[in-house]
Amino acid sequence: MLPYLLGLALLFDFLNGFHDSSNIVATVISSRALPPRLALVMAALAEFSGPFIFGVAVAKTVGDGLLTRSALTSDVIIAALAASVLWNLLTWWIGIPSSSSHALVGGLLGAAIMAQGWAVIQMEGLMTILIALLTSPLFGLAMGFLVMKGTLLLSRNASPKINTLFKRLQVVTLLGLGLSHGTNDAQKTMGVITLGLLLEGYITDFTVPTWVIAASAGAIALGTSFGGWRLIRTLGGRIYRIRPVHALTSQAAGAAVILGAALLGGPVSTTQVMSSSIMGVGAAERMNKVRWGILKDMLTAWLLTIPLVGVCAALGYWLIHFVF
Repeated sequence: MLPYLLGLALLFDFLNGFHDSSNIVATVISSRALPPRLALVMAALAEFSGPFIFGVAVAKTVGDGLLTRSALTSDVIIAALAASVLWNLLTWWIGIPSSSSHALVGGLLGAAIMAQGWAVIQMEGLMTILIALLTSPLFGLAMGFLVMKGTLLLSRNASPKINTLFKRLQVVTLLGLGLSHGTNDAQKTMGVITLGLLLEGYITDFTVPTWVIAASAGAIALGTSFGGWRLIRTLGGRIYRIRPVHALTSQAAGAAVILGAALLGGPVSTTQVMSSSIMGVGAAERMNKVRWGILKDMLTAWLLTIPLVGVCAALGYWLIHFVF
């Protein structure tokens, strides 16, 4: 079963990068700070480097803190990954920014509960994950609002030429956002693969091997380099018209929240954080600037992700375990 688990895990990681590339490069591209292909390649290289620089605390939270060890089998993990992959493909096709993190958590919960019932959940680990997932958008909104207010205050007497500086600084914030995304999101796949190795007896304790770090970081970076253009258009233009100052401040705010959560071991949704930081930045300039109706579609996807992917994973586990 391990080859299937590894293949699905790396496919999920690739789609995570492909799906979340929009969160990282949308504002850079929309503000015309960098050409689209260059922005994607720079983000991909930063994502690959992130886990090697900032550690793998999130991997342990996802792989070893959510469910009891007895509930975790290769069948459960494969069902969870398959459901998460299908959800990522569906939401990409529709063009709705959804959370790969929510999908993976929902998949693991649904498959494990189908396998052994509700008692398999480790409540402390689940609460850690849910708190990180649910509060991070609020932090993104607040951070975006504050960073934008501070930037407007500092540049209130500047000439329009300051936009050139804002564009140049986006190279720095893009790299920071890429590092934070790779540090947080790639670790979710690392946690799942390490768990599979532990269950199959290839390792004796939950320690992430270096090759797993490299494979996971490489898969998410490769996915990012291809770019999810449908979602880039959603985040880059449908919320409001992005200018260089919006791109710079939303990237800085999002990177700070995502990286801070990764260092604390909290898995967060890059999609949620970046969407909310973009809205916070727009609201700081003018409340009616933001097309708040777009938020309804995003909230719907966010609220439905965990239960729907959980149901799909439960059905997938049933098919794997009882039919095949």
